[in-house]
Amino acid sequence: LADEPTGNLDSATAGEIVALLDALRRERGTTLVIATHDPDLMARAPRVVTLRDGHVVSDRRPEAAA
Repeated sequence: LADEPTGNLDSATAGEIVALLDALRRERGTTLVIATHDPDLMARAPRVVTLRDGHVVSDRRPEAAA
């Protein structure tokens, strides 16, 4: 579970952190849950669940997921 893991990072460092998290996810065969407002990070996700006021307002699987 990662809460805004790239929130205060420059784009290069953020990319490195995301790559590390993704490598760990693949290596361990597990799920990674990320809370973020970063649209670039969301675009990489195989599933995006959007919450508003504590309620799910969308649950989608973007086609361009990495």
